[in-house]
Amino acid sequence: MSSAAFAFIAILTLAAAIAAASLSKLIHAALSLAVAFVGVAAFYFLLGAEFVGLVQVFIYVGAVAVLIVFTILLTRRDAVTSERFNWAGIVAALAIFGGLIWAIYQTPAISIIAAPIEPLTVRRIGQVLMLDYVWPLQCVGLVLTAALIGALILVMEEKR
Repeated sequence: MSSAAFAFIAILTLAAAIAAASLSKLIHAALSLAVAFVGVAAFYFLLGAEFVGLVQVFIYVGAVAVLIVFTILLTRRDAVTSERFNWAGIVAALAIFGGLIWAIYQTPAISIIAAPIEPLTVRRIGQVLMLDYVWPLQCVGLVLTAALIGALILVMEEKR
């Protein structure tokens, strides 16, 4: 079951990533990117990293992909798109894939067995965020709040 699930998720994620890189209509590419994000989250769930999988779904699918779709829908006004196949996206994706494969094969094999570590739980992540990294967390919250206010100001229509 695990290998069949991995094969299905891998095919779905690769197909969505190739579609995101090659589709000529931006809205279709953005939706394909959202499907690729869901595939990556499925890999995390398959590996047993439920917290990271949920973060992937909440942040990338729920925030980034939706933001990209809304940005495309709000800013594209009567744009003319060509119906030809986008080979530049495929070439860029294959070049990055080749670079990653080359880096993997150039990495020496690890012969030292790593020491066991304690399992990372949601409680431990919360403790570290609220005790050790409280100021950076607050700074990120302020930056995101400022970005939200800026986005609201940009999309508000002036009333005459």
